[in-house]
Amino acid sequence: MCGMPSPSAEDTSVHQERPVVRPTDQDEVAAAGSELFGGRVGRWARLGDGPLTPVRVVALVMIGMFALGMVQKIPCYEWAWFRGATSQYTHACYSDIPHLFMGRGFADGLVPYFDRLSGDMQYLEYPVLTGVFMQVAAWLTLTPDSDPIQQREQMYWMVNAGMLMICAVVIAVCTVRTHRRRPWDGLLVALAPAFVLTATINWDLLAVALTAAAMLMWSRGRVLAFGVLIGLATAAKLYPALLLGPLLVLCWRAGRIREFGTALLGAGAAWLVVNLPVMVFAPEGWRKFYTFSQERPIDFGSFWLIITQRTGKPIDVETVNTASVVLMVVFCAGIAGLALSAARRPRFAQLAFLVVAAFVLTNKVYSPQYVLWLIPLAVLARPAWRDFLIWQACEVMYFLGIWSYLAYTSGGDKHQGLPQEGYQVAIALHLLGTLYLCALIVRDILQPEKDPVRGDGSDDPSGGVLDGAPDAFVLGPEARPSGHQALTVTGPRVEWGGTPTGTPTRDG
Repeated sequence: MCGMPSPSAEDTSVHQERPVVRPTDQDEVAAAGSELFGGRVGRWARLGDGPLTPVRVVALVMIGMFALGMVQKIPCYEWAWFRGATSQYTHACYSDIPHLFMGRGFADGLVPYFDRLSGDMQYLEYPVLTGVFMQVAAWLTLTPDSDPIQQREQMYWMVNAGMLMICAVVIAVCTVRTHRRRPWDGLLVALAPAFVLTATINWDLLAVALTAAAMLMWSRGRVLAFGVLIGLATAAKLYPALLLGPLLVLCWRAGRIREFGTALLGAGAAWLVVNLPVMVFAPEGWRKFYTFSQERPIDFGSFWLIITQRTGKPIDVETVNTASVVLMVVFCAGIAGLALSAARRPRFAQLAFLVVAAFVLTNKVYSPQYVLWLIPLAVLARPAWRDFLIWQACEVMYFLGIWSYLAYTSGGDKHQGLPQEGYQVAIALHLLGTLYLCALIVRDILQPEKDPVRGDGSDDPSGGVLDGAPDAFVLGPEARPSGHQALTVTGPRVEWGGTPTGTPTRDG
């Protein structure tokens, strides 16, 4: 960079000796786990050589774990989805996908958003790009209409599972390549137990994959591509739009508002291209997702449900909507204040996780697959195996808790499963686990020396144009507008089949 000295020979030699961060050298839990397949990486190991590059290893692990998740659904695939409600809950293998094949008109050839459905749900209640995904899967379900509906629903789930597996691999690969010097952090995504259990419950992986690809593009400085992908992700699920908030604050602090404007325009244009045809030609069907979100009552997984169950007093939907928005605004204001006043500018992934977690914590519903939104962001924000697995344990307990509770409430007089008080404990575990990870990330922001990512001298590997950039605006007497720069490394670039390469530079 102009105006900065070239790295010294000492700096160059130090970074050439450790081109890739090895989790087994940095993380005690990763080191202990490595004993299952040979132990720590040796000092003279050549990482990235040969066919098994980090990207390929993580992709293969993700495929294997995803397949195990499909195996976990076998009891439902074979019979439990089709023989009453209770069995799919007692086996913890529920999925929306086969049920909505018939329930949302795909089995009858109805066109989403344009054709009215019979029953209480008059139109498909999903964002447009997710509806397109569901329709493409219906087209690929090649079983004849004359076949039994069970076989058609099985095939529809299988086709969706194949498409979602592609999304899962994209998520893992993008996570590996976002932090170039930490490719093995992608194993956290691939091995996350909550990922395996929830991947085929719904269609959330489409939005998660597009968001992960957007994060990768931003880390490479491809601002417009980031915006387009975020716009597409928002067209599949609403939560990716939340990432634009922390990005605005960080770009403001770094004086990169022009780059943010480019990203915002790209996001708006991409979202509009997907939504505009349906908005114009099927406005009532297009609005259904938004009206359903507003009208939906307090549902599973939220702290609002604990309040209503403990007090025995229902809360009006409009009151909950207003309170949720107020809480979200308060959390976002706190995150913005933290980002602008911290002595060192936070990393993009840290704030992205915090703002999505705030939405999850304050929302009136928490479906078990919503954890998929947070997993890649958590890996980029705080790649520490112990803390990640503690959080995942809480999410797995919630996953088991909700199905046990539904089995209890739908089983008639048998009462097999978890009663109301037990389910409240499961919700509390989910909330506390997420808050625990949020607290650690806030601590890392306030004490950057405890941030695992910055331990090697990096600034913000997923920050793109923000990485190593000097501050232009800060709040608070303790902030250091010009003391933000850190020694960073361009590389190693993790490519398919390639060897990590890169030369150290001094950014900022």
